Amino acid sequence: MAAPQRYPLIFNPKARSQRGRRALRFFEEKANHFDLFATHHEDEARELAARLAAGGVPVVIAAGGDGTVNAVVRGLAGSLTALAVLPSGTMNVFAREMGIPFDSLADAFGVIQRGHVREIDLFEANKVPFVQMAGVGFDANVIERTTWQSKKSLGPLAYLLAAVKVLGERPPRIELLCADGRRETGVAVLAGNGALYGGPFRFFRKANNQDSMLDVLVYKEAGYRLVWDLLRGLAAGGVDLVSSATYLQTGAFVVRADAEVPVEVDGELVGRFSEIHFAEASARLRVIAPEAPVVRDIGGALKNLLHWPRRPTVPLAPRTP
Repeated sequence: MAAPQRYPLIFNPKARSQRGRRALRFFEEKANHFDLFATHHEDEARELAARLAAGGVPVVIAAGGDGTVNAVVRGLAGSLTALAVLPSGTMNVFAREMGIPFDSLADAFGVIQRGHVREIDLFEANKVPFVQMAGVGFDANVIERTTWQSKKSLGPLAYLLAAVKVLGERPPRIELLCADGRRETGVAVLAGNGALYGGPFRFFRKANNQDSMLDVLVYKEAGYRLVWDLLRGLAAGGVDLVSSATYLQTGAFVVRADAEVPVEVDGELVGRFSEIHFAEASARLRVIAPEAPVVRDIGGALKNLLHWPRRPTVPLAPRTP
């Protein structure tokens, strides 16, 4: 792919984190390579990406975290314009999935300049596109309860505090119906187009974002048992290896709940619904990425954490008079 002279770059100028400030300095240093578009809301980013794609722009850069990426993806869906990513968010899950360097903007920009394009699956939840994953119930509830103010003051700890509140509540019952007739019931659903969730965590160990399938986890247990089994599953090499979760692969499915439940896509809350339809989008998404991405798995680290040896008790020496 021939590189354009200047890349349109969509970013959030309100980013005040250390990563955000570094990104702004990088944009200034490389100003001759970019046409900068500052957006203040996800709808503004989506509409801008859609206008650029309609104008035939070959590449649009999303500079930020997974929320910015998702907003740009929504605008590019169905077009031939390729998505490029300069990761400067907290988790950068999609960048990790695609093997895009998430700890060096210079290296990530090098990937964009090389211009290798991969076509990957794009899915929708109630017509809202997502590129990495979606959640119904528990994790969406945590996102819904986490305010912007708490994230600003507490960082990732804000999600943990919201999760503690959600864990003490009784969730609605959920039924999942696959296109081939398979049925499952539970309390929460996660669907992965890629393998990673929440950063480096490999939740969907069989996932392939080029197989036109979603990898789906249906959780049977609520409360603290859910979190404990998640950790045990990750340490064992797969969340599906615990008895309280069912793992399946399907191209399309419907989730029905006995009350409205929150739904998130790529970490962004999209609303509450009692019925959610998951299906593949009409066209794949073109993404600029390394030719041979490497996904890091931290299952071993979690295994060590959960089996951390206790420090042996050392008897105190008798005090001498």
